[in-house]
Amino acid sequence: MNRSSGILLAVSSLPSPYGIGTLGKAAYDFADFLHEAGQHYWQMLPLGPTSYGDSPYQSFSTFAGNPYFIDLDMLMADGLLERGEVESCQWGSEPRYVDYGKIYESRFKVLALAKQRGWQRDAAQVAAFRAENSRWLEDYALFMACKRHFGMKAWTEWPEEALRLRKTPEVLEQYRKQLQEDVELFVYIQFLFFQQWTALRDYLHSLDIQVIGDLPIYVPMDSADVWAEPQFFQLDDQCVPTAVSGVPPDYFSEDGQLWGTPLYRWDTMRDDGYGWWIRRIDGAGKLYDVIRIDHFRGLDTYWAVPYGDKTAKTGQWCKGPGMSLIRALTGWFPQLEFIAEDLGYPTPSVQQLLHDSGWPGMKVLEFAFDSRDTSNYLPHTYPRHCVCYTGTHDNSPLELWRREVAAEDIDYAKRYLGLNDEEGFHWGVLRGGQSSVADLFVAQMQDYLGLGQYHRMNIPGIPEGNWQWRLLPGEANSELAQKIYDMTVMYSRTERRPEAEPTAE
Repeated sequence: MNRSSGILLAVSSLPSPYGIGTLGKAAYDFADFLHEAGQHYWQMLPLGPTSYGDSPYQSFSTFAGNPYFIDLDMLMADGLLERGEVESCQWGSEPRYVDYGKIYESRFKVLALAKQRGWQRDAAQVAAFRAENSRWLEDYALFMACKRHFGMKAWTEWPEEALRLRKTPEVLEQYRKQLQEDVELFVYIQFLFFQQWTALRDYLHSLDIQVIGDLPIYVPMDSADVWAEPQFFQLDDQCVPTAVSGVPPDYFSEDGQLWGTPLYRWDTMRDDGYGWWIRRIDGAGKLYDVIRIDHFRGLDTYWAVPYGDKTAKTGQWCKGPGMSLIRALTGWFPQLEFIAEDLGYPTPSVQQLLHDSGWPGMKVLEFAFDSRDTSNYLPHTYPRHCVCYTGTHDNSPLELWRREVAAEDIDYAKRYLGLNDEEGFHWGVLRGGQSSVADLFVAQMQDYLGLGQYHRMNIPGIPEGNWQWRLLPGEANSELAQKIYDMTVMYSRTERRPEAEPTAE
């Protein structure tokens, strides 16, 4: 990466009259804001369809796009929806926060209307899209149709064993015919998503803006990915997990964290040439230019917890794929860049894997100023080949963090960064990141806005009330863009724009 910077903002956080951010006008406006601010990266959260809890890190498919992000104004302009159909739905009344319950109730109703009007009209384009993406799309569409048929129950609870365990092609074909209308609906939804996404990404590239996307290391049990290819996961012959993911007890949690997603059969994947991961990265490459691998340390060693345990205490460390997977991915995808999410306390073997991979790791400024401990997150310790963040989506915005941590930590940050009241605390920390030697600097949009309490995107370990925060119309304005641009130019993270010629009187 060249020396540059970007902003972290989920698509769901864009303003929109329909309850949640989309790939429509507000996304293009934000792209213009990034360009005006001298930013070369837009970091997003995962773009997949969300399940219970609304977390973008728990998706029904690692390949599919989120139906909520399809822009309805664009569908109206394309003749697929009528304004009255859209405006008669309830989308939520609070522009600052997403009401996922209202979105769930309304979104699929209007998308079904769009499919009725567009399925025959767009038949040739849909057929081409379907053929290009057949490796994942057919299973995903059938999976979602079956979930609807069985009241959105997890596939492990579907009553028919032959379908649940995919015992014969005949039973899959039977359900594909029986649920044809819904299968076609979910195919068409993906067609619409990728049509809008491709146009937005092309626009971003025209502004010299690249997309950074997150790739969770694991996929959920209740996903088309596990249902379609159970042989690559640690499941028994009834597709019940034998072990699940998590992290062991540490300073922050005496029980550890029990994530509960199925673990990979790394030996089977290796024998298959890592085909599953190659297909996964190929899918991610249709969305992103840079892929942040979440929980990078799990590629070195991973914590395996016996299925059924209530905490992560009783797990054990198992060997991950290491460089054999990384070499396969970088060999197949030389055009993509990767970021390793290596936060926490990396072991020597994780540090060695990061070095051998050649991928940049992460440095988070909010972790730098613990007055009780010497930190390798302090900017003077950075190598150039890293990505500096003020905080991630799992951290408080700077102005909230300022009020949460110990007063001596904030005093340390002020002394280290040379902060003063006139500058403003959040601008001083942003300056600390912008001025660091890290090749790439990324900040949450909330930090540039100076927002604190009630503006956090996610609180890890809290199952409800997350992923709701949104940008309000007018907050990403030219005045703010100019201020960000001035700082970005000062620290050589973007090119200085030519001064406008004075106009003649």
